[in-house]
Amino acid sequence: MTVETERAAPPRGNSEETKKTVLAAGAANVVIAVAKLIAGLAAGSSAMLAEAAHSLADTLNQGFLLASLQRSRRPADAQHPFGYGMERYFWSLIAAVGIFVAGACYSIYEGVLEIVRPSEGGDALPAFIVLGVAFVAEGLSLCRAAYQVRQEARGRDREVLEHVRRTPDTTLKAAVLEDSTAVVGLVIAAFGLAMREVTGSSVWDGAASIAIGLLLVLVAWTLGRNSKELLIGRAVDRETRQMIHTEIGGTPGVDQVVELLTMHLGPDDLLVAAKVAFDDDISADRAEDIADEIDRRLQEVCPIVRHVFLDPTQLQPE
Repeated sequence: MTVETERAAPPRGNSEETKKTVLAAGAANVVIAVAKLIAGLAAGSSAMLAEAAHSLADTLNQGFLLASLQRSRRPADAQHPFGYGMERYFWSLIAAVGIFVAGACYSIYEGVLEIVRPSEGGDALPAFIVLGVAFVAEGLSLCRAAYQVRQEARGRDREVLEHVRRTPDTTLKAAVLEDSTAVVGLVIAAFGLAMREVTGSSVWDGAASIAIGLLLVLVAWTLGRNSKELLIGRAVDRETRQMIHTEIGGTPGVDQVVELLTMHLGPDDLLVAAKVAFDDDISADRAEDIADEIDRRLQEVCPIVRHVFLDPTQLQPE
């Protein structure tokens, strides 16, 4: 006999905050991408064109991430009984591919071309003005993402960087990494452009473009690897697993947790399956009451637990 409990979807507070973060990043990228392109053409700077490609890729990715937030909210149906939460992971993977193709590859290509065939430099002043404005806009977007990360990390008693590494919310992780990379990329582009003006050599400009491309490769690889793990089916972290194990094992009527399995079905959706040995004198009705109690206890300590499957089993005599 398998006892299964399921609760309604948890509040979408984190999803709403993530949506605001993605919208803030997208709004900044749309304006900045056009400005960088114009300034890059005017200055004849491959680093600025690389940054334009970077912002364009980020803008496209924000569209993917917004689509994932909307599609993942669809209710469960006969074909998808556990809901659509994993859409977040699929679209994050697509975003990683977009960063690599539209951002990294183009930036590296532009940098190599600038070194091999230097272009005639133009007026760099518009480029520096655009870089300054972009830095402010990207900085504000990063502050928005950092605010959400700090709030979530504080609620889970984690360090900020540790939370970014461990969170199953790939949409938030993508926004944080893209905004951070954008700020660093702007600094690299400004440095390359400044050195070109000082030395008169386009090698600096091309090298800056290549550096931006390599930075985007790193971001794409990080997001892609994380999305792959979650699409395959990743368990919760060790601390959360131990907390769930303790709550189930500490429920009156439970003798021992023989086996515990967990899997993220989405950032706000966790499946828990456990083989549980009940006390010898437990009746079927009492087992159902215990299952309800386990469900209540897990809700208190880990609100994202939505599906709980308990498999009553007997301990083998020693």
